[in-house]
Amino acid sequence: MDLAMVREVKRLSNGDAQQGDWREGDAWLAGGTWLFSEPQLHLRRLIDLQDLGWPALTITDAGLEIAATCKIVALVHFAAPHDWLAAHLFRECANCFLMSFKIWNMATIGGNLCMSLPAGAMISLTAGLEGVCTIWPKEGGERKVSVVDFIHGPQQNELKPGDLLRSITLPTSALRKRAAFRQVSLTHIGRSTMLLIATRCPDTDEFLLTITASTSRPVPVRFASMPSANDLQDALRAAIPDGMYFADVHGTPEYRKQMTLRFAEELRAEFLTRGNP
Repeated sequence: MDLAMVREVKRLSNGDAQQGDWREGDAWLAGGTWLFSEPQLHLRRLIDLQDLGWPALTITDAGLEIAATCKIVALVHFAAPHDWLAAHLFRECANCFLMSFKIWNMATIGGNLCMSLPAGAMISLTAGLEGVCTIWPKEGGERKVSVVDFIHGPQQNELKPGDLLRSITLPTSALRKRAAFRQVSLTHIGRSTMLLIATRCPDTDEFLLTITASTSRPVPVRFASMPSANDLQDALRAAIPDGMYFADVHGTPEYRKQMTLRFAEELRAEFLTRGNP
């Protein structure tokens, strides 16, 4: 879609992103799959991030650093180290995008987080794997916040006008965990009605369940060891009040709650069945 109100496109080069040239009517442009999907009458200038040259995916001592400008397709085809047992979630979550592979080559991981929709597949992935966001504030410097805390609600997040999401880091400790996944959509290649990711630490037996899509923001529920069925259900009911279940054409809050509780028990049972070597 043409953005008729936009009068200028500014293209940044490496090192330009923190120069403080942000003004009212600006928008960061990365993949643009949402930006160009509907009228943006309030915008006057786009600031294009594609020439900044940020490496899409970098293995560091901390884990996997994902540039905000990294395309979904790069993560799907990433060859993870053999001991990153949770890396199969990369493709599984990418397959949950609305229209799936058709947008992989344009949509960015940072853009998905910044949209902050409950069904954001990269929100599910990075929250479930304990991701940490690096933010470049408009005023300069940087700060870090977990993905879970970055998302405040539907289209609400930690960014203030002019702030830029620089990257998301998935810690090695999370990537080395065993992981399991449940997702459902009411339509073929449609938005997720609920998406749950469970991980289990092979060293400590810690169990982490992260609920997304069925709730207005990611909800992590953590146990020091594998919980009983009753303890898990009680913890979910305590962590997610009924008013937190999301309502739209893809599912009622009642349906989302019922399926979230069901999938949570399926994931717990799956780990008990296959063990945790």
